[in-house]
Amino acid sequence: MEEQQINSDVKAIDAFVEGFKNFKTEIAKVIVGQDDVVDQVLISIFSKGHCLLVGVPGLAKTLLVQTIADCLGLKFNRIQFTPDLMPSDIVGAEILDENRHFKFVKGPLFANIILADEINRTPPKTQSALLEAMQERSITNAGNKYDLNNPFFVLATQNPIEQEGTYPLPEAQLDRFMFNVILDYPEFDEEIKIVKQTTSDYSASVNKIMNAEEIVFFQNILRKIPVNDNVIEYAVGLVAKTRPDTKMSAEKVKEYISWGAGPRASQFMLLGAKCFAAINGKYSPDIEDVKAVAKPILRHRIVRNYKAEADGISVDDIIDSIL
Repeated sequence: MEEQQINSDVKAIDAFVEGFKNFKTEIAKVIVGQDDVVDQVLISIFSKGHCLLVGVPGLAKTLLVQTIADCLGLKFNRIQFTPDLMPSDIVGAEILDENRHFKFVKGPLFANIILADEINRTPPKTQSALLEAMQERSITNAGNKYDLNNPFFVLATQNPIEQEGTYPLPEAQLDRFMFNVILDYPEFDEEIKIVKQTTSDYSASVNKIMNAEEIVFFQNILRKIPVNDNVIEYAVGLVAKTRPDTKMSAEKVKEYISWGAGPRASQFMLLGAKCFAAINGKYSPDIEDVKAVAKPILRHRIVRNYKAEADGISVDDIIDSIL
């Protein structure tokens, strides 16, 4: 019986790998390049995590999220965060209907994929309403709890160059994001292709690859993937090295870090390694798979001190030194 279950899980992982490849093919019809970014966003989705996309305007962040939603056949809502946005604008509100009864009108959070555009432009009160939705997969209004759609993902964007009129995300909220993905400018050849496509009558339509039930099924299958103890110990040890006040912390960490990553980083690292291993045809992750997902998981969970800023040492430099 146990052997049949293992064979069934192996077949399910093979089906997942096939679906993942089809995803990449469909997304490539619309999105030029950005392979690593696409991989990390999809890994976060299948690991039941949320993703923070950091990049300057014009790098197709919104288009990427919209394309992924189309391929998944999921409901997609974009919320443009502004300084005057209130919690009721995203959660919903109670109104008085024609029969003079209060009824709850659902806000844009009631979708499968939420694009929180420029999340750091809205005040903490609205950010906290989004935080509850991200963590609990539910919202509370007038004392009533409402479950959000399943699956539910928040893909948030942040503009790294403008700091005026922004409300930096608190560490507790940053910790809820599985990945912090940095989008860079496209290569020269890629930009030529982008300009050709977007300044002509070229129009690509993507096919739906999976539905909501299949996504939830694959999320559960990936969590069943076995992991050797030495890989778990490596992941936990890697996170412990980012903490400046432990025996395992490296000299560079003690010198340049104020706060290291918490246990949620270890959890996400194992989940991310499982998914990364699966898409590369492996049925169990190894240390290389942990290393592959470590940087986007750790970079927003590490707080540099003043010395690091003065010496021009970035978070990625510190992560590279401990990997």
